[in-house]
Amino acid sequence: MPSKYTDRKLSARYPTDLPAWKALTDHCKSSMRGKHLRDLFARDKKRAQRFSFKACDLALDYSKNHVNTTTMKHLAQLANQADVPAAIEAMFAGEKINKTEDRAVLHVALRSKISDMVALDTPGVREVWEVLTNMEAFVDGVHSGKIRGSTRKKITDIVNIGIGGSDLGPVMASRALRPCWKAGFRYHSVSNIDGTQLEDLKEELDPERTLFVVCSKTFTTQETMVNARAARDWIVEKLDAVAVQYHFVAASTNHEALDDFGIRSDYRFGFWDWVGGRYSMWSAVGLSLALVVGMDVFRRVLAGGRHMDLHFRQSPMDENMPVLLALLGVWYNNFFGAQSQAILPYTNRLDRFPAYLQQLQMESSGKSVRMDGKPVRCATGMVIWGEAGSNAQHSFMQLMHQGTRFVPVDFLLPGTSKLATANCRAQAQALMEGTTDKSLPAWRVHEGNRPSNTIHFSKLTPETLGQLIALYEHKVFVEGVIWGIDSFDQWGVELGKKLAQG
Repeated sequence: MPSKYTDRKLSARYPTDLPAWKALTDHCKSSMRGKHLRDLFARDKKRAQRFSFKACDLALDYSKNHVNTTTMKHLAQLANQADVPAAIEAMFAGEKINKTEDRAVLHVALRSKISDMVALDTPGVREVWEVLTNMEAFVDGVHSGKIRGSTRKKITDIVNIGIGGSDLGPVMASRALRPCWKAGFRYHSVSNIDGTQLEDLKEELDPERTLFVVCSKTFTTQETMVNARAARDWIVEKLDAVAVQYHFVAASTNHEALDDFGIRSDYRFGFWDWVGGRYSMWSAVGLSLALVVGMDVFRRVLAGGRHMDLHFRQSPMDENMPVLLALLGVWYNNFFGAQSQAILPYTNRLDRFPAYLQQLQMESSGKSVRMDGKPVRCATGMVIWGEAGSNAQHSFMQLMHQGTRFVPVDFLLPGTSKLATANCRAQAQALMEGTTDKSLPAWRVHEGNRPSNTIHFSKLTPETLGQLIALYEHKVFVEGVIWGIDSFDQWGVELGKKLAQG
């Protein structure tokens, strides 16, 4: 049955005509534009406590933002007036909130339990647990040596072949979970169409011990299939044609194409059209990750994502971490004119997390047309960029401290390194406070007043990684709901692909 969200009609000037949007516009001009962050702290000694809270294993400190209690009240009202609560329920119910492709959006079902009652009547949802069981049997078979290469040597090297979400997610997570890798196993990836990644890998791979995981729902993605065929040619050259069925596994639903390629039926793992590419790591696309870290660790990542899902679904707008991050994103994008946001993880294990979020946020929010086909009435997605923290300090943070650009920052901070923690806190403080030493020459002055969030977690575990990914997935969704865009299509990607194919 259609819901309030899927049936909603956007006004001609939505969302700029919402009462909360108008209130925020006035509030920004009259109360926040001229305020310095250090003054907000000086007036409220408990500000750091007042503007921070915990969800799951993540603690968010958003006190170093251009907000006060009035700002947060108006932002929460904006979420409610934009029907965010109804949108959340529509997603979890399996309604077709991806309007332009007429699809449900159910990556949350991939990490749910049956008792969560996530869209159980949607075709494919009840198959999720069967696919996970089949993945587990395959992963355990490879680890135990029951599943081996064509010459009966044990598999040691896993090569993921995919692009976009079929590459960025598994690669990011494999690096984040490096301490969890099974002894004797190595992870590799091939994505770009120029062929150099595979050529370089051939120098270090033993074909008898290598398993390729080809990730393409349709098994037609140009870059993926070019690389997959090159890998198959290499296996045939080094071993023989029969070896293909022992050294290739696929996450795909195109069985005819899999037959033609030579992938055996029990080496195939499907997923569904309600799984978008940039949300697909939770599905069989995560098989390469599971093969390296083990299915027990992979399930812990899923459990972390589910934990954040429960918080997102059950918490009110003013106590909801993904909603709060989204509202701050809208605040800076639409009321302060920010054009980009930096993501700075203070652990090198998350060095690919900014790149992962680039796709997640920019492919989702890079839209200039609303869900009703009319032009948007406000700015949408910001440019996402970043680097591991200490590297960033010796690279681009000069611009953030003394440049003319206004760049909000998300610091991601595990509590496992005293030096990293000290550096992260110092950067957040310097961005916020600047320096008021008037004896300094002009080129040494830091104006400060640069906003940031800090997301703390005690340790980067499979669970906290799952929570971080789900946190930003939901953040992006909420921003899209407020702007009135479809966050789950990517028609802008298709034109270039079509032209490249002639």
